[in-house]
Amino acid sequence: MSERLPYKSDVSDAQWALIEPVIVAWKAQHPSPTGHSGVYDYREIVNGIFYQNRTGCQWDYLPHDLPPPGAVKYYFYTWRDDGLDEVVHDLLRAQVREKAGRSEDPSLVVADTQSLHAAMNVPAATTGKDANKKVPGRKRGLAVDVIGLVIAVVVASAGLHDNVFGTRLLDKVAAKAPTVTTALVDQGFKSSVVEHGAGLDITVQIVQRNPEQTGFVPQPIRWRVEQTNGTLLLQRRLVREYEATESSSESRVYWAITSIMARRLTGETTPTWRGA
Repeated sequence: MSERLPYKSDVSDAQWALIEPVIVAWKAQHPSPTGHSGVYDYREIVNGIFYQNRTGCQWDYLPHDLPPPGAVKYYFYTWRDDGLDEVVHDLLRAQVREKAGRSEDPSLVVADTQSLHAAMNVPAATTGKDANKKVPGRKRGLAVDVIGLVIAVVVASAGLHDNVFGTRLLDKVAAKAPTVTTALVDQGFKSSVVEHGAGLDITVQIVQRNPEQTGFVPQPIRWRVEQTNGTLLLQRRLVREYEATESSSESRVYWAITSIMARRLTGETTPTWRGA
């Protein structure tokens, strides 16, 4: 890595040791036709992605001592399309679960959606208005395990009903973690999600809220997905929908959680912007 003053979002040596082998293996599977090994350090490319996630800056506003915006953008899109972002994320998730004394894959997930305002550059065809929350933009659907780690993410128009997100999330969960047998959802999801889950051998339980409760009251186990949604909002790029495509938005989530899990595995604290 080139010599420069570090940013708080940079990966440490210990964190890079977790990520580097996956990227090296990817590079071995994608050799350059000309035999060129590449100009930019992959660690610095990852630092660029993490910096943008954390600060929310535009591509052209990446600091000059990181690789050029075009290079970071190229690898972000290439790794997104090749699924490398998910591979890195899923491998680290398995390690975090094992470190917590759990099996590699979960048996239960919790699903929920969150509506986000869309920026001006986001194509109108991929956005809509959440009829319930009155938010124009996109929805981010998450399925997480009982310790809040992401199993699946789906981003689409906020105009779509939660049932659409529920079925898409269940499809991804079944493909990525076939050990899952139970999914907890809130009352925004309806019977069609329960029926879809049954077809995947996943029992979907709609958690009913106590009608006597007012305001926000965390529900047992289900609060984990709300906690993860809140954690993602510490990444300024994820506070609003800035990405032109839903797949880029999903990739942002995987990289954000990867940075968190890398710190958790190495016992390093996550810098906050409180007091900044």
